[in-house]
Amino acid sequence: MQKQMGLAEWSMLLVLSLLWGGSFLFNGILVKALPPFTIVTGRVLLAALALNIIVRLMGHTMPRDGRSWVAFFGMGVLNNMIPFCLIVWGQTHIASGLASILNATTPLFTVVVAHILTTDEKMSGHRLIGVLIGFAGVAYMIGFDVLHDLGSNILAQLAVLGAAISYSFAGIWGRRFRAMSMPPLLPAAGQVTASTILMLPIALIVDRPWALPAPGIETWLALLGLALLSTAIAYVLFFRVLATAGATNLALVTFLIPVSAILLGTIILGEQLQAKHLIGMATIAVGLAAIDGRLMSLRKSRAA
Repeated sequence: MQKQMGLAEWSMLLVLSLLWGGSFLFNGILVKALPPFTIVTGRVLLAALALNIIVRLMGHTMPRDGRSWVAFFGMGVLNNMIPFCLIVWGQTHIASGLASILNATTPLFTVVVAHILTTDEKMSGHRLIGVLIGFAGVAYMIGFDVLHDLGSNILAQLAVLGAAISYSFAGIWGRRFRAMSMPPLLPAAGQVTASTILMLPIALIVDRPWALPAPGIETWLALLGLALLSTAIAYVLFFRVLATAGATNLALVTFLIPVSAILLGTIILGEQLQAKHLIGMATIAVGLAAIDGRLMSLRKSRAA
């Protein structure tokens, strides 16, 4: 398993952070109009339709064996069903800034889970230090004022932390697709298809979406963005990076998501880029380099 990422992996990780950075914005719009289970079901259903069409157009065939679908359902539960529901519900009670900080604990949990459950992604001192530095950079960049609400709405905060833990286990579970020699498109389509099968009856029974007010155009656009950009395209990149760089490196995307969100706000919405944002980004870069092993390599080369 590759420990130090190359230009291709870092590029895909940056694009993935842009796609997932938009999910907090889309969720923020959707929770005002739709209940959580309906949002999650719409997200995975539309993504599944899009990815299965692409699978057919590219001449692939979805696996039909039980081993593959056990893997798809496991990934659907750990990487979609549990974290999507927890984050969407959490965002109905806490601010997006606090949710993104809590979500950025994913690499911390992944380092621990990977150390316990794998033989080739063991915890090292520089990785743990890098994770802590990166997390500090995220917190500083977003602003410690959002932490004033830490402790209130404790269940919502625990829900987002639970999503981060689920993501960490998903990263380890998803490593099996590399051994199956599947192209990234197939597990991406398989997991959202499995998630749809699991979520659809829950949404129909609990939310009764046919009885809800008709969504407006803004709601539909947010749902399409969430499904097609933040889910369908994002998960193709997710499995590509996971196959080459490993679960711990992949989890670093949660550090980059706030960076992407701030840069998008500056470029597209004309928001002001503050000094704390630059300092936070620089701190995150140091943490990422430490986790990636580049700082240690540079130190050894200078010593030599």
